[in-house]
Amino acid sequence: MLSRLRLTELVLLIPAAGVALGGLALVSLAFTGKASLAALQPGLIYAGALVATCAVLVVARFAGDQVLLPIAAVLAALGLVLVQRLAPALAGRQFAWVLLGLALCLGTALGLRDLGVLKHHRYLWALAGLGLVAATFFLGVDVGGSGDRLWLRIGPLVFQPSELLKVLLVVFLASYLEERRELLARAVYRLGPLGLPPLPYLGPLAVMWAISLALLVAQRDLGAALLFFGIYLAMLYMASGRASYVLAGLALFMAGSWVAWRVFPHVQTRVGAWLNPWAQAASSGYQTIQGLLAFASGGVFGVGLGYGYPRYIPAVHTDFVLAAIGEELGLAGVLAVLALYLLLVYRGFHVALRAHDPFAQLLAAGLTATLALQTLIIVAGNLKVIPLTGITLPFVSYGGSSLITNFLIIGLLMRISCRTGIPG
Repeated sequence: MLSRLRLTELVLLIPAAGVALGGLALVSLAFTGKASLAALQPGLIYAGALVATCAVLVVARFAGDQVLLPIAAVLAALGLVLVQRLAPALAGRQFAWVLLGLALCLGTALGLRDLGVLKHHRYLWALAGLGLVAATFFLGVDVGGSGDRLWLRIGPLVFQPSELLKVLLVVFLASYLEERRELLARAVYRLGPLGLPPLPYLGPLAVMWAISLALLVAQRDLGAALLFFGIYLAMLYMASGRASYVLAGLALFMAGSWVAWRVFPHVQTRVGAWLNPWAQAASSGYQTIQGLLAFASGGVFGVGLGYGYPRYIPAVHTDFVLAAIGEELGLAGVLAVLALYLLLVYRGFHVALRAHDPFAQLLAAGLTATLALQTLIIVAGNLKVIPLTGITLPFVSYGGSSLITNFLIIGLLMRISCRTGIPG
């Protein structure tokens, strides 16, 4: 009875409301000297939306996971605060996208009664995603002024198809691998030390993967290309249990990276800014340097929300939001955010392990791996561990397409958890 009231979820949503209200109050105090009701209004509406979402789940007698949504809500609340701090002109849009994301999450969790709709139409979903990405070659718009036409405009709305494609790719891979996991786990041919499955079964996977990467590389969306490659390897390993696939994939990745570095000037620029940003401090290395300085100036506990200088970092609200957290909330704030992501990933894999059938298991694991890999890539880029790729920090960075897609992932995980009977 208590699980149906979703008291655990309601209690865990309180920190999300607190982060939104407290953060907006601190930002307002830093810039105006007072925390006005107008400044707190988005936080109050957000808190009401969270309570309403929980109430709808209770009324619908939804028996799914009670931890996933609160974690995402805390991260989204932090994102609202940071966008208000870093790019006030965009705060209203971010707020609208968060509310729309919550609605989509709720609709997915309650409305997707049969996962077979996803499983049995895998080629339709994959081709739809690829078609949308391909459409950016002809109908794409450049939103950020970078010269990359990665977005599509439908009326007043602009979205990035590669964000939706990552979910559709996971659906395709989960469906295909679930049917052929035993065949893929069996080595029929040998290529040196590597065992290969029957090629007719590996072919469709390779074709879809190659088309996805080719489209993204042609569009210079290197972050999405790296993410998709990681998703492909992770799901292939989870389905087959063969580490040789991962090793072969990493070898291909290293070879492809070398070729891309030799052929594409924009890849050379990014690698150069990564290896030695100080040599290009006034141009391509400027963003990396400012990000590192922001981390350094934050210390352990930061300079305080609203009292740093993160706006010196180009595209800080999209590419380098973790550096802004490091400067104003310090190492403690960065570790707290990373702990939330670890908890989110743990909970997602917990749902996968408890799933009722192999397709649901692979789908939940693939969606969770997507969030984990995206977080890992952008965090590593901000910390100069790898070249910066330009993807967003899930739920926190500014970006409607990313927010909507990530809330869709949470809704799918909640739906799967409902079918497994995980109450809290």
